Amino acid sequence: MTHSVRQTIVALVAKRLTLGAFALAASLMVGPAMSGERQDWVGTWMASPQPTWGSDFALPVKIAPKLENQTIRQTVRTSVGGKRFRIVLSNEYSNVPVQIGEAHVAIAGEGSGIIPGTDRVVTFGGQAKATIPAGAPLVSDPVELPLDALSRLSISIYLPQATPISTFHWDGKQTAYIGDGNQTAAETVAAAQTTDARILVSEVLIDAPANDGAVIAIGDSITDGNGATLDADDRWPDFLAGRLVSNKIAVLNAGISGARLLDDAMGVKASARFGRDVLAQPGARAVVVLIGINDVSWPGTPFVSEKSLPSLAALTKGYLQLAAQAHAHNLIIVGGTLTPFEGALSGTPLDGYYTPQKEALRQEVNECIRTSGAFDAVVDFDLLLRDPAHPTRLLPEFDSGDHLHPGDKGNRAMAQVIDLGQLVKD
Repeated sequence: MTHSVRQTIVALVAKRLTLGAFALAASLMVGPAMSGERQDWVGTWMASPQPTWGSDFALPVKIAPKLENQTIRQTVRTSVGGKRFRIVLSNEYSNVPVQIGEAHVAIAGEGSGIIPGTDRVVTFGGQAKATIPAGAPLVSDPVELPLDALSRLSISIYLPQATPISTFHWDGKQTAYIGDGNQTAAETVAAAQTTDARILVSEVLIDAPANDGAVIAIGDSITDGNGATLDADDRWPDFLAGRLVSNKIAVLNAGISGARLLDDAMGVKASARFGRDVLAQPGARAVVVLIGINDVSWPGTPFVSEKSLPSLAALTKGYLQLAAQAHAHNLIIVGGTLTPFEGALSGTPLDGYYTPQKEALRQEVNECIRTSGAFDAVVDFDLLLRDPAHPTRLLPEFDSGDHLHPGDKGNRAMAQVIDLGQLVKD
């Protein structure tokens, strides 16, 4: 196959793909695997793409509306390790292409630093420069740099042209460094600004010999890690990844802060992104679902001031649809009960996030999750995290302080309470 033909194949794949099918790109991209060598590709890290929003929304977007002649350096932590990997960039929510001037990866050091000697140039169809098509992903060629399980990878992207940022991940819980000019190969980035949002980077796929597939955690800010310590990788899916390392099972975090089951919010509704974030993942074997608290709590707040509470029937149908999608693809689906939230965000502009009526609906939803039979198994996060003396509140030692999101200790407890036998059974 000539170099020009390879480039043509890559370009056609990139133009035709949606993010829900990026696994197809991984199988078609050129690289060493075309020699017949066995591949064991699986996702090792993920941040679900979501669209940016305007200044009229209740929360700030945390990134500049456009970047130009700037480098973004971001750090991600793997779940399983492997001998080589690909990065996936997302431009899903833009109607214009994004030009990549250069991209590098390296083993991450402290802050914006990298470990000397580990820097690698990332190519796309054999080229250092690339274009992410509008509304699509871009999957890199394999990068020949072994990564250990639970290791930290630095990804640096140079944007030479004025680039509107329409696709990002709002609650990254990891500092990203943005510096002027092309600093992709620098040992440290001279940062003009920082953010804890993710920009363009959406996944890392790894060639992990004899891996046993992936477990995906799909949810809202509790799964996304909103109450976790910045830069500490202390989200509950991070702790679950540590438990599953010996099983060679990857864990992917498909949480989006503000996400809902039934309606679009700070990301599309769960049923609409289930295909992209769960079913399309190479080697997907199980999914843990923890979503619905924003459906219950948002009505009557500045998020959706005129919307009424959803019915239990509507929420039940939403869960049943996720289960149907999972079972149609032979995936195990584990349902998580909605956690206590009395006192959440009181005294803020979002006062009214909790009401007795909303609490009553949460209790009904949890009963549905426990007894409906929609799920192959249930993990009772509500029972785990609630204060026995005040069951509608989080136990103080698990509370991050906002009475809604677990802190690091709560996240660790959530990962520990999951029965691994429900995820690794054949």
